[in-house]
Amino acid sequence: MTERYRVTEQYGVTERYDGLVAGLRVLVAGAGVTGRSVGAALLDMGAAAVTITDGNAERLAELADLGAELVPGLTTPPEGTDLVVTSPGWRPSSPLLVAAAAAGIEVIGEVELAWRMGERLPTRPTWLVVTGTNGKTTTVGMLEAILEAAGANAVACGNVGLTVVDAIRSGHDVLAVELSSFQLHWQSSLRADAAVVLNVAEDHLDWHGTIEEYARAKGRAYAGARTVVHNTGDEWSGKLAAEHAGTRVGFGLGVPRPGELGVVEDLLVDRAFVTDPAHAAEELATLSDVRPAGPHNVANALAAAALARAHGVPPEAVLAGLRAFQPGAHRAVPVGEFGGVRYVDDSKATNPHAAAGSLRAFESVVWIAGGQLKGATVDDLVREVGGRLRGVVVLGADAPVFGASLARHAPDVPVERVAPGDDDPMIEAVRAAGAMARPGDVVLLAPAAASLDMYRSYAHRGEVFTEAVLRLAREDDGAPGAL
Repeated sequence: MTERYRVTEQYGVTERYDGLVAGLRVLVAGAGVTGRSVGAALLDMGAAAVTITDGNAERLAELADLGAELVPGLTTPPEGTDLVVTSPGWRPSSPLLVAAAAAGIEVIGEVELAWRMGERLPTRPTWLVVTGTNGKTTTVGMLEAILEAAGANAVACGNVGLTVVDAIRSGHDVLAVELSSFQLHWQSSLRADAAVVLNVAEDHLDWHGTIEEYARAKGRAYAGARTVVHNTGDEWSGKLAAEHAGTRVGFGLGVPRPGELGVVEDLLVDRAFVTDPAHAAEELATLSDVRPAGPHNVANALAAAALARAHGVPPEAVLAGLRAFQPGAHRAVPVGEFGGVRYVDDSKATNPHAAAGSLRAFESVVWIAGGQLKGATVDDLVREVGGRLRGVVVLGADAPVFGASLARHAPDVPVERVAPGDDDPMIEAVRAAGAMARPGDVVLLAPAAASLDMYRSYAHRGEVFTEAVLRLAREDDGAPGAL
């Protein structure tokens, strides 16, 4: 058994969770990270039988060590199934899940299972929930660092790091939980101690159908939350928060009103959780304490601070946590500089809203964009950032969409398209971008689209970009400067 799953030996799960699934026959849909976590937990909690299914037989075979029954490609639940636990990416229209619902079998997600597990503990863990189109992982990372600076037994989990089930089993007291719209769709019982919807913009419309349905899924994070944290600069965040009865706390980039966190000159300021009646506000940090830089990350820091303050964290821990936070890879990470041009990897910008935040951080940009838009449009993005663009290089499945939008809304900006047949499209993209750039410019990979048309993941795309920059630097007899 790996270190990750020794928690069951330590805590005696079967007794600890008070018969949650004891005696049940459970089907797990999906054999990825979530499937492994859920399968292991169900077996250790005394489920009578655990079957795991997946359309990918090789991925399914990797779970042979669990001791569950592995059946590829099921489209109906096995006879006698009492419960289905689905991985988050499975759509409600999947034949297996439709068949389960038609048979009257309850279908839940891993987050719902984790909540039910936590409810059976002597002391339920605190849930501080983060969702939104963009900024979730950065906010959760900041939140985890702040909580740890305050001495809490806390962990980031959910759509980042540990699954929530594993975080529960590991005995953490405070959970900084990143939740996607898919994860929120498949839960119904969650009642967070504090929750935030950072923002809502077009994304995953191929899964949800409309932005209204996508937003509705995000808004489920607020259901029953004691503290409802909303972004005063985002219409959807405020609208969703207004539908719920918890204590409302706002955050934004302007001067905060009472009940809000915001920015005064170069200070991050709290006017929502002030405990000393002699003070109208408390200083939390300065803009220079926020990394990566940029307005969108200041907003993320304020959101993380609001959730932490709702949990009772003191101001000095907010400061210490933000200073200790280490940004994740492929999130506006400087790759190098040569010829007076900086190269920045923001491959994590997988939708137009995320790319806009990244592009706003620079004055003169050669933008590398493209991939799978997942039903989103780029017209608003191009209209907003067109004045910052020295040039654009487009690649990937939806390159024509980017090209058409640029022609309509930024017709004077040079555009190069990397042909689909190029053997190494990222090398060609970086080479074309470098040729457009001038000293003082930034060549920015902020694709505004998903990566799976060309790469294994956004991380793989970012790695290929970094390799391309370093290779071209060597070809030019230069070496990227340390940044």
